[in-house]
Amino acid sequence: MSSAHLSIGDLSRATGTKVETIRFYEKNGLLPEPGRTEGNYRAYEPAHLNRLSFIRRARDLGFSLDQVRALLTLSDDRSQSCAAVDVIARAHRDEVERKIKDLQSLKAVLDQVIESCHCNIVADCAIIESLAPAPQGS
Repeated sequence: MSSAHLSIGDLSRATGTKVETIRFYEKNGLLPEPGRTEGNYRAYEPAHLNRLSFIRRARDLGFSLDQVRALLTLSDDRSQSCAAVDVIARAHRDEVERKIKDLQSLKAVLDQVIESCHCNIVADCAIIESLAPAPQGS
């Protein structure tokens, strides 16, 4: 294999992406299929590494696969306006803000449950009690 080519294992290690995930991205059109070596092994180019790094970073930031696909499509045509990129980023930011509010509400509930626990014995633990299923009527 040429030094300019990476095996799937090399690509996996370089990006911290599981081999199965790389194959999934190929199957779903996010990552183009690589060429093959004479031994029929995948031969990834530096462009694959760059694209997979982009995908990983976007996924780490919580963008959905559809959003990543759209961002990649936009990224492939560098001469167009970035207004569509802004739309995707703003929608994602709004979703992040909604999740932050949900997590803050969850934190408040957990704070209340923790405060109500008097750290006696587990049988009297308010935390365990709040997690247990409600008793069913007979």
